Amino acid sequence: MGRDDSVRAGIEPFPDTDETGSVDAVAERAWKSETTAFERVESILSRTTEWHHASEIAARACVSEPTARKHLRALVESRHASANETASGTQFKRNPDRKRLERVQQLADEHSRSELEHAIREMKQRIRAFEDEYGVTSPESLVEDIEPDDERGWDDRSRWKTTRRNLTFAKTALSFKETRHVDSMSTGEGRPLEENA
Repeated sequence: MGRDDSVRAGIEPFPDTDETGSVDAVAERAWKSETTAFERVESILSRTTEWHHASEIAARACVSEPTARKHLRALVESRHASANETASGTQFKRNPDRKRLERVQQLADEHSRSELEHAIREMKQRIRAFEDEYGVTSPESLVEDIEPDDERGWDDRSRWKTTRRNLTFAKTALSFKETRHVDSMSTGEGRPLEENA
């Protein structure tokens, strides 16, 4: 069976390319057909940690610059984005606090109170072990004592920082879970706090 026969039979060997052979062009067309302009701008913005002009975000989101600017302003108003006025125009990036709050809410939604408490206890024990082993109270203090070729020390410092960050998120998620419960009970929207709530 030749190429023409396989195409007639519905078996295209490279169906995910356009006439120029570009997979990117096909993916871009699919993305544009499956999403709105706002969704594409929001998607690009959600991965933007550095300041960018609307024209840069527009190009990546496959929208016009005026469309990107309109949606970026709406995202700034809803506090999903931050704006910075410069001599060369307004720049935008995601609001890092929004991502943090989403992570806290995700943890609160996906884990029970007892799971969060257990994780908090384990992380506190890990941090205590680092403090005991190195005789300092923070990973930043450890930098002064680690030799440049001490791979284990540098790895421990990295793990310590990650554990401290995760501990903060877990504690905040637990507080958020409790706040959500108390607030919903006081407004009459709530239900009794369950083990898996």
